[in-house]
Amino acid sequence: QVQLVESGGGLVQPGGSLRLSCAASGSTFSSYHISWYRQAPRKEREWVARITRDGRTDYAESVKGRFTISRDNAKNTVYLQMNSLNPEDTAVYYCKAFYNRYESWGQGTQVTVSS
Repeated sequence: QVQLVESGGGLVQPGGSLRLSCAASGSTFSSYHISWYRQAPRKEREWVARITRDGRTDYAESVKGRFTISRDNAKNTVYLQMNSLNPEDTAVYYCKAFYNRYESWGQGTQVTVSS
């Protein structure tokens, strides 16, 4: 099993940047694919980005070209670099570790984009 803790959220102005971290403990981190999701107020949780065990990445159309997901297996951490943020990016951001039928979620970190 793996436990996840997100950090790095906060308040940022439109056009600004933030880097979220998803730190893992409890198991072999490199064995898992990792996804970022977000949930805005009164909306469904939506998938944002994914990085596989071997480093392949994929992004939702809404963030492609602005967000970058990466992983550092030596630090058991996945990052989400978010650039050119706009108010529509305001949400709680969650990371999820998964492989086969197993999945584990973090508790989320709030990102607010506002002037």
